[in-house]
Amino acid sequence: MDNNTSNKINKPELLIPASSLEVLKVAVKYGADAVYIGGEMFGLRAKAKNFSMEDMKEGIEFAHKYGKKVYVTANITAHNADLEGVKEYFLELKEIKPDALIISDPGVFDIAKSVVPEIDIHISTQANNVNYGTYNFWEKMGATRVVSARELSLKEIKEIRQNISPKMEIETFIHGAMCISYSGRCLLSNYFTGRDANLGACTHPCRWKYYVMEESRPGEYLPVFENERGTYIFNSKDLCMIEYIPEIVDAGIDSLKIEGRMKTALYVATVARTYRKAIDDYFESEEKYRSNMDYYKDEISKCTYRQFTTGFFFGKPTHETQIYDSNTYVREYTYLGLVNDFEDDYCIIEQRNKFCVGDTVEIMKKDGSNLTTRVVGMKDEYGKECDSCPHPKKKVYVKFDAMPEMLDIIRIKE
Repeated sequence: MDNNTSNKINKPELLIPASSLEVLKVAVKYGADAVYIGGEMFGLRAKAKNFSMEDMKEGIEFAHKYGKKVYVTANITAHNADLEGVKEYFLELKEIKPDALIISDPGVFDIAKSVVPEIDIHISTQANNVNYGTYNFWEKMGATRVVSARELSLKEIKEIRQNISPKMEIETFIHGAMCISYSGRCLLSNYFTGRDANLGACTHPCRWKYYVMEESRPGEYLPVFENERGTYIFNSKDLCMIEYIPEIVDAGIDSLKIEGRMKTALYVATVARTYRKAIDDYFESEEKYRSNMDYYKDEISKCTYRQFTTGFFFGKPTHETQIYDSNTYVREYTYLGLVNDFEDDYCIIEQRNKFCVGDTVEIMKKDGSNLTTRVVGMKDEYGKECDSCPHPKKKVYVKFDAMPEMLDIIRIKE
């Protein structure tokens, strides 16, 4: 992209998920323009930690302090019994002023328009948004943004852009897990476990291992396999579009969305800063973007993932988009903790995985660099010197031979 072109095209928003207040702060530090979060009710990630109203208020204030936005998910398929609670929930949100609500259900949409007309409404991918008529409909209803279905190609998204108002925003998933079912509307979890994906309680049966049984041979389970371990017949590779920022920008997408409201701070930091750098490099010059491609690909593979695919963006996926022999994530680095504070020359960390004095670790910096350092000292939460921190979620005081900054991520290579 040359400078003349970059001046004519708006840089798309980088939209990052957050499972907790801590992760929201990491997302803001590592490059998010906006963060989407779920409260304790009416979102589609019941297993995520989610935000209390107090944490949501603090998170919104933190993001706004740095000029970033926060969107709150309320995208369940609501039943009659949910509607009164939705109204009460929106009245609470009215006080803490999120920048938008993400909604799929028309009844919930109607309540939002009535109760919080001052808050923008974004239409969730759960609403199956696959054509420009749908976008135009939701604009007439008062929505400001529609999230495209994952089943759309870039060609289709570009056609939508050409047939809707410039004011209507398009948000599109460009990285993260892919769902087996159309726009995430899956019934497997409800059928197998009684936990409804469309009410936020998905157990991800698409990742389970399956066998078939012949009718006349009860109890004899035959693996559907590529090898002797069985098969994961619904298991998609993860979406990754880091190599196609020019095509995404050309399609007219306004917000580039990362999947993962149940992911760790390490995942969020890694993906946010890598896409942040790729987008910024491209808008500086296409040559710079192309020259840094190996860096982006190397960095993005350092967070947990299940191999990569481009999904539906360049046409319908083939068998190569699926993983048949495993549901195992690839993990090159382990998340050790986040720097929360300092005391003298020690960093205070709520540790996530075990590490020891003498270990060589990496400090992730928001500018895209990684600082290799050694753990030279450690004290437990009571100030007693120790050699390791074996218990997750414990506060630990750590001295490195290079000093991190607040909210730096500490990780170690597997």
